[in-house]
Amino acid sequence: MTYIVTGSTGLIGAALLKALAARGDHVVAAARNVEKAKRLFAGLKGIDVVEWDVTRPFDKSLQSRLSLPSPSGACLIHAAAETASRGFVERPVETIATIVDGTRNVLELARTARIGKVVFLSTMEVYGAPTSDPVAEGDFGVLDPAAVRSSYPEAKRLAENLCAAYAKEFGVDVTIARLTQTFGPGVVRGDTRVFAQFAEAVLEKRDIVLHTEGRTARCYCYIDDAVSAILTLAAKGAPGEAYNVANPATFCTIREMADMLAAAHPPTRVVVDLAGAAGRGYAPEFRMRLSTAKLEALGWKPRTGLLDAYDNLIASWREG
Repeated sequence: MTYIVTGSTGLIGAALLKALAARGDHVVAAARNVEKAKRLFAGLKGIDVVEWDVTRPFDKSLQSRLSLPSPSGACLIHAAAETASRGFVERPVETIATIVDGTRNVLELARTARIGKVVFLSTMEVYGAPTSDPVAEGDFGVLDPAAVRSSYPEAKRLAENLCAAYAKEFGVDVTIARLTQTFGPGVVRGDTRVFAQFAEAVLEKRDIVLHTEGRTARCYCYIDDAVSAILTLAAKGAPGEAYNVANPATFCTIREMADMLAAAHPPTRVVVDLAGAAGRGYAPEFRMRLSTAKLEALGWKPRTGLLDAYDNLIASWREG
């Protein structure tokens, strides 16, 4: 099997590439920064690095450079996107362009090259603020399109609609993975997302500082579980359909997660400091327990809990 992965140097893209290479698949790493990709995957067999910024339409030579012996037997996993919350507020235009233009270009490549399968990585944020509990794939709530922070979820919503449109109009076999917040080894130190800040605090034996009351509640997903979910969808996902990817057992508030970590890793404590919270790009407060019944019906199950996910991430940082 040949896999093409965009966003190949990101957390999920890199984990996918390493897992696929380990099992002997041929993998094409599409990357804007070729040198970074080559350093990241040095020593791994079966990985070809190809330069491609997905925000730009592919040129005619790209298909030949992708080294596809049989496009109908290939799978394209589209993982490229802005992921930093601060970027959604400070660079909303770029956030939208990367997601929407990138997805359109990926789908056009899949259509013209007749690639057999596409998996688009979306987000739980497309649900807005639903009132159902748990949230299944057909449950949606309010999302303010005039809020700058909505640049990310609104763009993902449009990208999902593009996937559905290409599936209907052109017969592109594309499946959507709606991921919750995903982490584990591979997250780089200095990442500004809340879970990474918590892990940094534990590693450095300092207090976890909350810049909100921490009432937002969601599920999380360990990186290995996310990879297995995406590969399950590559093999079994229905065209034009979306599937939630999360570990329901990890559902908790941000404050509960902070307290759990502090209790497991003294002398770290939890401190609340609300000053300057508005400029950090945090999503509006919400509670969202994702239903994964649709994905689990395909045979997938999450295996790693929240504390183990943190322990593995922190251990990877200690090892350098």
